[in-house]
Amino acid sequence: MIPKWKGKIRMIHAIIIPMLIGFTVFLFGMKAMELALHRSVGHHLHHVLQKTTSTPIHGLVVGTAATAVLQSSTAVTVMSIGLVNAGLLTFPRTLGIILGTNIGTCLTTELIGLNLNRIAWPLLECSLALWLLTALIGEMGLAGKSRLQSFATNWLHPLRNGAVIIGGFALLIIGIGLMQSVAPAIQSSGLFSLFLNRAEDSVVWGLAAGIILSAAVHSSAAVIGIIMGLASVGAMPVEIGIAIVLGANVGTCITAILASIGGTRPGRFVAWSHVVLNVGGALLFAPFVTEIQIVMTWITASPSGQIAHAQTLFNVLSSLIALPLCYHPSLRKLSPNG
Repeated sequence: MIPKWKGKIRMIHAIIIPMLIGFTVFLFGMKAMELALHRSVGHHLHHVLQKTTSTPIHGLVVGTAATAVLQSSTAVTVMSIGLVNAGLLTFPRTLGIILGTNIGTCLTTELIGLNLNRIAWPLLECSLALWLLTALIGEMGLAGKSRLQSFATNWLHPLRNGAVIIGGFALLIIGIGLMQSVAPAIQSSGLFSLFLNRAEDSVVWGLAAGIILSAAVHSSAAVIGIIMGLASVGAMPVEIGIAIVLGANVGTCITAILASIGGTRPGRFVAWSHVVLNVGGALLFAPFVTEIQIVMTWITASPSGQIAHAQTLFNVLSSLIALPLCYHPSLRKLSPNG
């Protein structure tokens, strides 16, 4: 019989350390992508949100595109709250944006679902080579002359941002691979087996796990990426994975709520509309987790792909169902300039 302390040390080495390393690499890659994309187009986004969100349907399209570009629904939501607090945007005009952020965030999980593990390291090497090339050209003093300064602004900076974006995506895939490597150890864990048994009996356990994990790490994409990795190697049933995804969409709302604290009343409305959308969607789809999983098997045999597609289906349908409600006249009364 193995002593308890040896069992704990084995769990730390086999599960916790690899999981933390993989999760750190994943988050670092995702944040690198987000920052580089924000540096490329983020300074234009405030004006785009102000000028192109006159109706909820316009806001939905712009919110979807902005989130897909920035790879962060949280960034777009927090930006919207800031614009409302500053009086540059009214609450009714943000409703479509909130719906769009839920759709746009699916791009990350769909990319993860493609199982691009084989090209992760070549992508990282190419991105490093491109970044070093731009750094070398910059160090040669080419930006010191007026003509070459224009070249540096027009070409070097976009190339450097592109290298960071590619490298961030590669790190994201590498992080998923590291987290997948602990699947055999997780499967043999008694605590994990207990959770699976409970989650198979009630969808509430999966929802609760998704909410808690996503609220703790402030990223639904990170949680969903972990779940997709476990499902891809058979460590977690797809049905439980879908339930956790529904919960993760609710848990990610905590960032918007925190961002609204101390802000204006319309700014708090933006945050809570995000909560209502995701909680309402989770309650609507939770009873049909099994049916969703069956439909996903018609689309792909890949477990991770099924979870990614379920996330997309959930977010798209939730937003489309809520869209007509955004046109209700009573919502216009919440803002004098609505």
